[in-house]
Amino acid sequence: MKITMIGSGYVGLVSGVCFAEFGFDVTCVDANPDIIARLNKGEATIFEPGLDEMMVRNIKEQRLSFSIDLENSVKEADVIFLAVGTPSRRGDGEADLHFIEQAADQVAHAMKDGAVIVIKSTVVVGTNSRIRKRIEKLRPDIHFSMVSNPEFLREGSAIEDFMRPDRVVVGVEDERGRETMRRLYRPLYLRETPLVITSLENAELIKYAANAFLAMKVTFINQVADLCEKTGGNIQEVAQAIGMDKRIGSKFLHAGPGFGGSCFPKDTRAFAATGLHYNAPQQLIETVISINEERKIKMGERIIKAAKERNTDTVAVLGVTFKPNTDDIRESPALSIIKVLQEAGLTVRAHDPEGEEQAKKVLDNIVWCSSPYEAAKGAGVLTIITEWNAYRALNLKKLAELMPQGKIIDLRNIYKKEEFQNIDLDYISIGR
Repeated sequence: MKITMIGSGYVGLVSGVCFAEFGFDVTCVDANPDIIARLNKGEATIFEPGLDEMMVRNIKEQRLSFSIDLENSVKEADVIFLAVGTPSRRGDGEADLHFIEQAADQVAHAMKDGAVIVIKSTVVVGTNSRIRKRIEKLRPDIHFSMVSNPEFLREGSAIEDFMRPDRVVVGVEDERGRETMRRLYRPLYLRETPLVITSLENAELIKYAANAFLAMKVTFINQVADLCEKTGGNIQEVAQAIGMDKRIGSKFLHAGPGFGGSCFPKDTRAFAATGLHYNAPQQLIETVISINEERKIKMGERIIKAAKERNTDTVAVLGVTFKPNTDDIRESPALSIIKVLQEAGLTVRAHDPEGEEQAKKVLDNIVWCSSPYEAAKGAGVLTIITEWNAYRALNLKKLAELMPQGKIIDLRNIYKKEEFQNIDLDYISIGR
């Protein structure tokens, strides 16, 4: 089958490259000529471990190509994926479907009879049905199948997630759509990956409900961490023990500065907005959103307090991406925390292994440093916001020399207090 992927952002690029790896003929389309030019040179436009090598290999073997010409890329495609952005809409938090609708209209005019249209983007319940009706109105002369195939890719491990997923969710309406998706994901059958075939509406709800639940777990453990600090508990030991319960599970039970990224913030807002729209309020998720935003501010205030105690006006920040192994800074806790620090009049010296270029687009007046040690020089407080491997084995004695009697605020609990014995640094962590 010939696949066309509309949208060469994070989801579209990773999915397109991985389908090419399966052996399919894939064309990734994007309206941005600069992105397509870089991709055609074999340069990945996002940082994702292993993506560059896989992309170059499939270009060389002529299974993968990139184009700005949507019409010609679509007209011979058997399967057309829509993988464009669905950002939060200003004002009400609902998903902005403008890009999906625009892409669907363009596809409708160019696609051949019998094509299968798959929405890969995260969309609110009812979107697939509305898009189907929209295309039917534009092209009443052809038959096509509508499919919902939400993605569950974690940035930093997206290729592994695509190749070895917990499950593949497919919402379909007809047999052609069902069998096409079975063929597409047939390479995963050998690994006995569950293929969940359901309705369009269920597939849409599964995506949002899954992300909302995970965001709720993050928020829950952060609140328990606050209680541990007040009572003398240790959040890591508490989380480890409750995570052993198979009904709960250990993932996403790591205390920190709050969740961020391209998915959880916008998806929880859209899920809550959908609940209000259908008069079925998702009050738990509404509260999760509020608590998470407040937490970022509180983390900034914690750092400000430490700076005042040290009588310093300079803070070193290690990590600005929302998680390690990505250059994605979207809604990263670091952005909110840095803003709070700057509003308090503090100078921020920052380092991130991959996020500096993206962060410079949204952060001003930051002193960017080439290493964690350069960031620490002259700072009275150093805070670890993103748990990059590069920060897990810092030379603590060297840090103590660079910031005498300084404070380390570890918002990811990657160190133990015992490691700071005989080190002239105060150490503060989360929930311990």
